[in-house]
Formats: sequence, C-alpha cells, structure tokens
Amino acid sequence: MNTNPVGWFEIYVNDLARARKFYQSVLGINFDVLGDPNDDNIKMLSFPSDMEKYGATGALVQMEGFPAGGNSTLIYFACEDCAIEESKVVAAGGRVQRSKMSIGEYGFITLAMDTESNMFGLHSLK
Repeated sequence: MNTNPVGWFEIYVNDLARARKFYQSVLGINFDVLGDPNDDNIKMLSFPSDMEKYGATGALVQMEGFPAGGNSTLIYFACEDCAIEESKVVAAGGRVQRSKMSIGEYGFITLAMDTESNMFGLHSLK
C-alpha cells in the first residue's frame, strides 16, 4: 500500500440535523452537502478536508436501512488538545465514555458517544 490506509469514512446517523449540530458544536467545523439532492433515500454531509494535508475525510450519512450505532469501527478526530473538544461533548448532547487519558508516547485520547449512539475518539499529542 502506497497511501494512508484510510481513504474515507462514513458515520451513519438516524437524525442528520441533530448529528450535524453535535459535530459542529464539538469540533467547531462546518459541513458540505454531498450526493444527489433529489435522492431522498440517502443524505450526506461531508467533513471539511484539505487534500494537501495528512489524514482522511468522510461524511455523516443518513440512509434508509442503515441505522446508527452498534458498529465496530472507531473514528478518531485529530485535535490540538482533546480535552478542549471533550469539554463540548455533553453540552452538544453526547456523552463522554472515557475522559482524556494518556496513550504513552502516542499522546492522549478521549472516547465519546455522539447523539446517534456512535462511539468516536478524539486524539491529540498534548
């Protein structure tokens, strides 16, 4: 493999507006609308991206037949200091599963649940 192992991610949600508000509140970002606006079976909002920088981008997805939560994939969002984003999780309607903890020389992580019952991680080096 000559590229980064993750090229795209999707977080499936039951309520797209609620999930959008949650991630915008916690991460301080804005989303772009993706896909065909005439297809009511799938709605997608993409996370911001800069193809010249490290990492992958993805989308919040609401699609008939694909409920949120209960999956076994964990996405980590890069942060300057994950304690900052962690402090916004509860106010945005989520839940902190595991507060900021050291992972040794690899920095720190927080594990949290979004408004759609999806677990996600926050990662920082300080």
